[in-house]
Amino acid sequence: MSQIDTLPPLRQVIADHELSARKSLGQNFLLDLNLTSKIARQAGDLSECDVLEIGPGPGGLTRGLLAEGARRVLAVEKDTRCLPALNEIAEAYPDRLMVINADALKLDPSDQLVPPIRVASNLPYNVGTELLIRWLTPPSWPPFWQSLTLMFQREVAERIVAKPGSKAYGRLAVLAAWRSDAKIAMHLPPDAFTPPPKVSSAVVHLDALPEPRYPAELKQLETVVARAFNQRRKMLRAALKGMAPDIEDRLIAAGIKPTDRAETVDLEQFCTLSRILNT
Repeated sequence: MSQIDTLPPLRQVIADHELSARKSLGQNFLLDLNLTSKIARQAGDLSECDVLEIGPGPGGLTRGLLAEGARRVLAVEKDTRCLPALNEIAEAYPDRLMVINADALKLDPSDQLVPPIRVASNLPYNVGTELLIRWLTPPSWPPFWQSLTLMFQREVAERIVAKPGSKAYGRLAVLAAWRSDAKIAMHLPPDAFTPPPKVSSAVVHLDALPEPRYPAELKQLETVVARAFNQRRKMLRAALKGMAPDIEDRLIAAGIKPTDRAETVDLEQFCTLSRILNT
């Protein structure tokens, strides 16, 4: 099956609208509609959900989400060149696609979505990590979204799901594990994209937990984790020495050896330490 709807193939759409991908916008377009439908299926049953999509480009994943039964898709696209192609999709799927021309970093779209809400995006590489951190660190929890199904460079994807003791383990893994169940859902080679990026990509799926896995105050946990991993080669008694005059005693109270390094500390220990430092 090469087509999922009655609209033209994506190569034709890109040619008709002269949509060459722009490196400055972090664009790499997926042209295989079977592949975009497969990615959409990683988000689960969408029939009762609104779906937020960031950076739809010419609309490959948008069409996949709609063809897989999404109740409604809100697509946020910064590049005005893509709007005519997206409007054609909106006409083919009446009342199911809303397109907003905006910078996703400057927009809060949650008030235009009806719960339950899922996020599914082939994120522009230059904003993907920042958006993920924002979605994982809202002031209150649970968040507006039920799940995130997101495309990243493979290296970033591995950092999101990394476990303690691995080189990829860091701030992203701690935040993701604290408030979600995260897994890599599928891998994609460079030649799946136009233009092909220099690196492989992966789709990460995160299901929001009803409450954080361990109690901790967000800002304190973020500060502890950032300081620990910003100097990951240092022992924690040195990396965190400015946080408390008795930092060694507090590390020990949290079950952490002062000579440990950040990559060996698990999520529960980070949460315990952040609570102890907050007293």
